[in-house]
Amino acid sequence: MARIAVIGAGMGAMAAAARLAVAGHRPVVFERAATYGGAVGRIERDGFAFDTGPGLLPLPAVYRDLFVKTGKEPLEDVVGLTQVEPAVRHVFADGTRTDLPNARRAGVAEALDAAVGAGAGARWSAFMDRAREAWDRSRRPLLEEPLWPNWRVLADREPYPAVARRRLLRKDRAARTLAEIGAFELDGEPRLVALLEQYALAYGLDPRTAPASAAVLPYMEQTFGTWAVTGGMRALADAVYARCVRRKVEFRFGTAVTGIVVKDGRAAGVALAGQAAEDADFVVAGVAPGVLAGLLPGRAAHGEVPARSEAALPSRLTVHLALRGPRPEGTPHRTVVHGTARDAELAWVFDGGPRPGRPTVTVLRSGEAGQVPDDGHEAVTVTVTVPSHARGEAADVDAVLAQAGQAVPGLRERLLWHEVRAPRDIAEATGAEGGAVPAPALAAAGGRLLHPANRTELPGLFAVGGWSHPGGGLPHAGMSGALVAGLIVEGPEFRGSQ
Repeated sequence: MARIAVIGAGMGAMAAAARLAVAGHRPVVFERAATYGGAVGRIERDGFAFDTGPGLLPLPAVYRDLFVKTGKEPLEDVVGLTQVEPAVRHVFADGTRTDLPNARRAGVAEALDAAVGAGAGARWSAFMDRAREAWDRSRRPLLEEPLWPNWRVLADREPYPAVARRRLLRKDRAARTLAEIGAFELDGEPRLVALLEQYALAYGLDPRTAPASAAVLPYMEQTFGTWAVTGGMRALADAVYARCVRRKVEFRFGTAVTGIVVKDGRAAGVALAGQAAEDADFVVAGVAPGVLAGLLPGRAAHGEVPARSEAALPSRLTVHLALRGPRPEGTPHRTVVHGTARDAELAWVFDGGPRPGRPTVTVLRSGEAGQVPDDGHEAVTVTVTVPSHARGEAADVDAVLAQAGQAVPGLRERLLWHEVRAPRDIAEATGAEGGAVPAPALAAAGGRLLHPANRTELPGLFAVGGWSHPGGGLPHAGMSGALVAGLIVEGPEFRGSQ
């Protein structure tokens, strides 16, 4: 039975702790904040309640596996899950609207034909067939297995089977980026391009440089579905924490780790602010790369796959709205209102350009009774991908509200108050510089979008959570917990879930 020090109480770290406890180890979680969940937090005011992190759950199978493996209990017995319908409403820049059904690809094609025009659904379906091939080729090494020692195979090999585009008097050219898929394979149709590129933008990826393998992002959502958690995503964090406690995981909140103790060339414990150091047989770090580097001054924890620079990555600006008046019946849970100037928006987020007048926003309107003081009010959350330097000033919020008004008629007249969560607030909650948000790992692109391995260069030290393999997002964080637990329990021979 090993004593394991876990740094941070994010979702990946708690998933690892629960699995390690079931395997007979003694995890102790050290969390500098007063609560668990990391980015999956909650704001409550005047009877309104809002999630501060993700609002919907993709790939619930990851958490189903966690609860079965740590207690032989279905996830649905612990939290309420509802497959939202429609999955999403899109409001395009030209005013076109379409509702896409949840996990029904044929229904998506029909909806696109009706909204965009005959043939749009066929073009999108053909793209999704190729995206499925990319998924089949990359799923295990990118989600279910520890990062391969020969990870350069993933870095150099593009799993997406792009279609060569014939061009007069010039060589055939196949799409190498998500933007080129839109131009070559979706014929540059602006609404289909906006639909495709929004999946990258939502994860903080630049579609102009994101590899074609990013096609797996829309594939996952439209194939496996999108789910709402009763009580909001914070209820999932509550359930994972409760499972840890039930499995005798020890939590120490308000306890900051100031360093990782190294003895005889391996991690041997953690140094704590204002307290004596704690010995451990293994250390699991669920923190951002910059934080981990500060815990190991003068020593590189990550190997050949370097951590991405947090300062260069986008963040998110979220505006929580308390509205008078009930949520109208038939309102979609999620609406994406697309920006009116694609090039200007990408230049703003990724190139340091000025903010466009109307950026792409995601509007969440769950209609849950537990999120409002009574049925005469509505709680709405609006999120936009922003550069890390965005401060959430009045002009930024006005632009967000103007876009959200296309999904919420009469928004300004109904508005009681709003709260803004800017990149600096994410930085405070997660420790990530600039409030950077990690993206899921993707193949190709020379390994630029892979994440450092869970097994670090320092024996006894493991990395968990969105900043390590397999990257950001709730499912990926949960999978990182499974991988770290497997590596500690089974050792280097662990090859992932079967």
